[in-house]
Amino acid sequence: MYPLPQPSGRAGGPKHAICHTRRKAVASGVGAWLLLLLFPLLQIQPAAAQGNAPGGDIERNFAASLTAVPAEPLAVSGAFYVPVYSSVSMAQGKLRADFSVTLSVHNASETRVLVLKRIAYFDTSGKMVESYLKSAIALKPFSTIEVFIPSTDVRGGTGANFVVDWAAVGEIAEPVTEALMVGSIGAGHYAFISQGRPVRLVGKN
Repeated sequence: MYPLPQPSGRAGGPKHAICHTRRKAVASGVGAWLLLLLFPLLQIQPAAAQGNAPGGDIERNFAASLTAVPAEPLAVSGAFYVPVYSSVSMAQGKLRADFSVTLSVHNASETRVLVLKRIAYFDTSGKMVESYLKSAIALKPFSTIEVFIPSTDVRGGTGANFVVDWAAVGEIAEPVTEALMVGSIGAGHYAFISQGRPVRLVGKN
């Protein structure tokens, strides 16, 4: 495409109206290209947001890690408390840094199926924020499932935690639970891990 000859004004240059029209056309063309470039990102964002919704995601996203829940009675059971840090207070509480949280639950048994009965997320005050299982699920030997909380979800606060209830048909290696926090403060990027702790009753002889 070649530009057509333009009418000249008194000074011999293009008229101002024609220059204005050309600039509008160029701007419109740039805007169209930006929309074309951004359109795939706009399409991806809703799908990513849906992946963070509770209920059903574990069964769908980690189908390869799961198997049928055993029909036999679950003779062994336990629970894990996993402290996590959705937010961290800084500068004597005047500043706050927000972190994404990834909870991982590992079946540490090479031969036994691990049943998960509850994965619940609690905030700093002890109020339950989300429950991530609609019903019990079973992990294959050595398999893992995860729950992800984005850094934009700060409902848990500085003292959030997960509670994971598990069970098995018989003797089994104790599961492994841990949470990975990832975030940035200024120009620095940080990551740290919090280990789950078995919930045990104390005080009895």
